[in-house]
Amino acid sequence: MSKKIISTDKAPQAVGPYSQAVVLEKLNLIFVSGQIALTPGSKELIRGGIVEETKQVLENLKNILEEAGSALEKVVKTTVFLRSMDDFGLMNETYNQYFKSNFPARSTVQVAALPKGARVEIEAIAYRE
Repeated sequence: MSKKIISTDKAPQAVGPYSQAVVLEKLNLIFVSGQIALTPGSKELIRGGIVEETKQVLENLKNILEEAGSALEKVVKTTVFLRSMDDFGLMNETYNQYFKSNFPARSTVQVAALPKGARVEIEAIAYRE
């Protein structure tokens, strides 16, 4: 089985030895690495709170999926990492602006820390046709 590495300038470049996403071509599955609220072309976290960070994270995911020939509507699973469960409500409201129906499966966990002091990180698995 072959894999294809996905990279786009419309999302932040990987800050370590990993890819933005990997496609298993035979299965048409896309595995998107966890995204934090970095703006494309920057290695700086956006300013603001959990709402602004969640929006940027989901925009990054959307842009990577589009580069891979997919879309948010084709996401089957996400994992959300929160620095504080106190942010769950606002993150969830913002997430719901991007996933409006036919929701993907999701896990949400609190973690001790995230890269660059981020409040939220989201990874995704999607398909393409």
